[in-house]
Amino acid sequence: MIKELQVVEKKSVQRRPEWLRVKLPSGEKFKEVLDTINENNLNTVCSEARCPNMGECWGAGTATFMILGDVCTRSCAFCAIKTGRPPAELDWEEPARVADAAAKMKLKHVVLTSINRDDRKDGGAPIFAATHTALREAIPGVTIESLIPDFRGVWDALQIVIDTPPDVLSHNLETVPRKYRRVRPQAKYERSLELLLRVKEAGIKSKTGIMVGLGETREEVIELMQDCVDHKVDVLTIGQYMQPTKMHHAVVDWVHPDQFAEYKEIGEKLGIGHVESGPLVRSSYHAERHV
Repeated sequence: MIKELQVVEKKSVQRRPEWLRVKLPSGEKFKEVLDTINENNLNTVCSEARCPNMGECWGAGTATFMILGDVCTRSCAFCAIKTGRPPAELDWEEPARVADAAAKMKLKHVVLTSINRDDRKDGGAPIFAATHTALREAIPGVTIESLIPDFRGVWDALQIVIDTPPDVLSHNLETVPRKYRRVRPQAKYERSLELLLRVKEAGIKSKTGIMVGLGETREEVIELMQDCVDHKVDVLTIGQYMQPTKMHHAVVDWVHPDQFAEYKEIGEKLGIGHVESGPLVRSSYHAERHV
């Protein structure tokens, strides 16, 4: 049975549908963003996670900064970011470099994300807090979205981020609970929901995102959206999963744009304030609209 499923999954990814084809990154603005990131020795989730929207976003002068290094302590089956043991010490100069790069890029809205730092009790939360402070000192009136890990349920670590609050605090559910053991083995669905509720109860706009095409059902997606409503999530993003390498979880379905449109309609009718749903949607796509 398992072998049959693997054959089906392999066959399903051989031809990518037309609506998922994107232009290769190019242009002067794209080069400016690339040069600024390299000059400041920074990482972006755009390149590390092989985002299909990198050309569009960088061409418009925006990027999502990935802090706390580029080595993740988790081994999620969907993610292209390398895993291993990151350096034990935090890079306390990183917040200033992020703020300097954002100022050079003349950003008014900055999106931060990070790898998981399960090797640390604080999960790296102090670097998020320091980066929020550095950005606000460098760019008057800047708005910030931070996409954070679950900090293994260490709520004192979450509180460090909340104490220097971004305008939007995001944490991705990634997939439906049935798929967690295979797709996101070191995470817990209920723990992620609790984090989102704590964010909202702290008075911060909450946001989460999922991928579809991993073998979930329509009913499971709707149940997840109801969980988002029950936990007071303000913004939900839904995008197509695309397999980064043959070693990662296979694409089971190419979800049609019409289905994405239906998910948006259902989610907003259920009570989610804003649902960004489309094949190429990623958690930071059009993030400035979510403030």
